[in-house]
Amino acid sequence: MRIHHVAFRTHDLPRLHAFYTSLGFETTRRDARSAWMRAGDAVLMLEQAEPEETQDLSASKELCAFHVTAEERQALTAKLQAMAHSTDGATPFTTYVRDPDGRRVGFSHYPF
Repeated sequence: MRIHHVAFRTHDLPRLHAFYTSLGFETTRRDARSAWMRAGDAVLMLEQAEPEETQDLSASKELCAFHVTAEERQALTAKLQAMAHSTDGATPFTTYVRDPDGRRVGFSHYPF
């Protein structure tokens, strides 16, 4: 089994799309309600949330981690620092950040 797609719901699609684009995700499809982005063999879907959907993710430790090489992780960490975007922790193999909605994401080269 492998990941087919991951969907992140948001109340501010342009802001979330800009964040993931700035980290190097390539947009493959975009319309008024969603943006689909290449995430290796999977798709990262950013979707416009309905008004009644809650969005407080700031305390959650749930995580979606993306595979990167050690060099890509180092470059992403530098890019985040240049953007004045703080990290949410790190291990020897993974850097954790909060996206603009407060969702915890990681960039990891842990060798399974």
